[in-house]
Amino acid sequence: MNAEPRTPQDSGRRPVTTTGRTVRRSLVLHSELHRRPQEMLRAMLAQVDADTPPHGPDGPVAALERRIAALLGKEEALFFPSGTMAQQVALRIHADRRGRRAFAAHPQSHLEVWEHRGYAVVHGLHCHPIGDRHRLMDHDDLVAVGEPLAAVVWELPQRDIGGQLPQWDDLVAQTTAVRGRGAATHLDGARLWEAQTYYARPFAEIAALFDTAYVSLYKGLQGTGGAVLAGPADVLAEARTWRRRLGGDVYDAWPLALAALHGLDARLPRLPVYRDHALVIAAAITADGVARVVPDPPQTPLFHIHLPVGPAAAERAAAALLAETGVELFRRTWSAPDPHRCAFEVTVGENAMAFTPEEVVDLLHQLLRYAA
Repeated sequence: MNAEPRTPQDSGRRPVTTTGRTVRRSLVLHSELHRRPQEMLRAMLAQVDADTPPHGPDGPVAALERRIAALLGKEEALFFPSGTMAQQVALRIHADRRGRRAFAAHPQSHLEVWEHRGYAVVHGLHCHPIGDRHRLMDHDDLVAVGEPLAAVVWELPQRDIGGQLPQWDDLVAQTTAVRGRGAATHLDGARLWEAQTYYARPFAEIAALFDTAYVSLYKGLQGTGGAVLAGPADVLAEARTWRRRLGGDVYDAWPLALAALHGLDARLPRLPVYRDHALVIAAAITADGVARVVPDPPQTPLFHIHLPVGPAAAERAAAALLAETGVELFRRTWSAPDPHRCAFEVTVGENAMAFTPEEVVDLLHQLLRYAA
C-alpha cells in the first residue's frame, strides 16, 4: 500500500518508529489495520466479470478515468502512478502554455514539503510561496504577488496546518481573481473526497473552480496506489505525452484501477460518517481541555491535536503507550515554535471509528502522564 514519503523536507515533522511493537489498534491509518491482500483481491474481483479485458476502452483503467471525469465534471481524466507525477505534469503544461516558469502555492504545500521540489529539479519551475505558513492563504496574499504566474495551486484541505479549508465564497473569489490575471487554477485534491464533506457541494461544482484537478486513489478511497488528473481534453492529451516521458505508463495498471473503483463504491459514501466522528472526538477533547484541536471544530475527517508537551516527550510517551496498550495514536509529530508543544495528525477512517470520544480523551491523558 502506498504511503507518504517517510522523511519530509521540513525538519519540523518527525517520523515516529513502531518497529518491534505490535499495533493492535490505530487512530491514524487510512486503511484497515489488518487488511490483507486476499480481501483486496476479492473486492477487486467483484469489479470485473470473465469478459472484462485488462486494457483498452473497456478495461478497468479507462472505466476509472471516465468515472472520475464525470464525477469532477471534466472533459477527460488520466491515470498516473502517483500524484507527484500528475501534479508536476499539470504545472509543466500550464507553464509552457503561458510562457511563465513561476507558480504559487501555500508555503506548506505538498509540492513544497513532501516532494523534494521535483517541480524545480525536473521541470525548471519556480514556486512562489504565498502567505503565512501557519494559516490559509487569502485573497490579499494572492494580490501581493508581483510576478506573473503560470498557475496557483490550492491544496484542499491544507493538510499540514490541520486540514483547514477556505470558506466557499473566499475560494470562489480567489480562483476568479487568479484566472483574471491569466494564470491557471490547479487543485491538489489528494483529499478532495474528504473536503467535499465540508463544502457539501457536488464534486463537479468544486472542481469547476479549477482548470485541472488531481485526486488520490489510495488515501480516502483506500486503494492500493495511483492518482488521476482531470481537465480539458487538450491538456490531458499533452499530459499523456508527459506521462510517457516521465516513465509513468504502467502497462498493467488495472489492479490499481479496480481497487480505486471499489473505493468509490465502498469508501466514498462513508466519508461523511468519518467526518461526523471526527467532530465528536474533537468536541470531547475540547470539552475536557486535555489538548487543543485545529481547526476547532474540524472541517474534514482530518485534523490536528496540539499537545502541551514537546515532540521528544510526546514520541517517548507514544512508544510507551503503544507497548502498554497496543494503541497507535500517531506516527509523526509536528513541532511548534514553542519547543514545549507539538501536534499530531488524526485521520478518521474505519480504524478510528472503533474509538469512542471518551476513549480518545482517556488515551490523551495517559499519553501526557507518560510524557511527564
